[in-house]
Amino acid sequence: MKKIGVLTSGGDSPGMNAAIRAVVRKAINYNVEVVGIKNGFQGLMEGNMIPMEIGSVGGIIQRGGTILLSARSDEFRTKEGQQKGLDQLRKHHIDGLIVIGGDGSFRGAEAIAKLNFPCIGIPATIDNDINGTDFTIGFDTALNTIIDAVDRIRDTATSHERTYVVEVMGKDAGDLALWSGLAGGAESIIVPEKQEDFSEIVTRLKRSYDRGKKYSIIMLAEGVGSGSDYAKRIEEATSLETRVTILGHTQRGGSPTALDRILAGRLGAKAVSLLLSGVTGVMVGMENNQIVHYPIEQTFAMNRPFNEEMYKVLKQLSI
Repeated sequence: MKKIGVLTSGGDSPGMNAAIRAVVRKAINYNVEVVGIKNGFQGLMEGNMIPMEIGSVGGIIQRGGTILLSARSDEFRTKEGQQKGLDQLRKHHIDGLIVIGGDGSFRGAEAIAKLNFPCIGIPATIDNDINGTDFTIGFDTALNTIIDAVDRIRDTATSHERTYVVEVMGKDAGDLALWSGLAGGAESIIVPEKQEDFSEIVTRLKRSYDRGKKYSIIMLAEGVGSGSDYAKRIEEATSLETRVTILGHTQRGGSPTALDRILAGRLGAKAVSLLLSGVTGVMVGMENNQIVHYPIEQTFAMNRPFNEEMYKVLKQLSI
């Protein structure tokens, strides 16, 4: 294998640049050329590629986002689009591909691998919703961004004696709401995995108010519903003045934390090692602080466990 390509796809996440850096420098260490593919799978189909050297990734480890840019592509979901991408890889004499992204990106990587082209995925998404890894690149940074916001919201919540609903990202996975709820001292969390009865949340809020606590923080994963609608329901049910904060895309930005930089470096380096050793069609991940890899198709079939123990602890501490 003399030349490999690397691309980022789907929603950006802090640490993608650190992963790109690891891939480029690890490959060059083995005298393998690296090509950066811009704009994800859309750029792959268009042949939007640039050579990458050691200097190409200098000074990017601390930057959020992705220097290779990202774009979603409906065309690449088709067999015709996938063939276009494969044709471009062969045209540019690329021998292997590393895809950095989330679930949708992995489906694209799987499609390339099924066309008998060497391909490996690196999980990077703030939602932490990829099976086969304890953490995805970007999750820890997004979590810290949320905690910083919650701490600030708590200041004004206590000053005005209000209830705040904080809506965070998480369409199908509630890890951001769960982890930030525990770290931020939230009174309740609402996540897709646990459809808690609304009356229980109301009862908890009223109980807290009756014992003298005049403010509350509720973490809501976006996959459950609208933060604005939820805040309105709470105010109607409790008569407590309720506000909503939707953090939105601020959760994706910012300089990656040390944990995300280290995770990106370890996964990026391992992806290159696996690719050069002939392994294909897998994603690299981290389990119990050990680097692992699973067939990409297996990660789709696995049921990602919800952290019941953490959820239980949060409810015990939020009395």
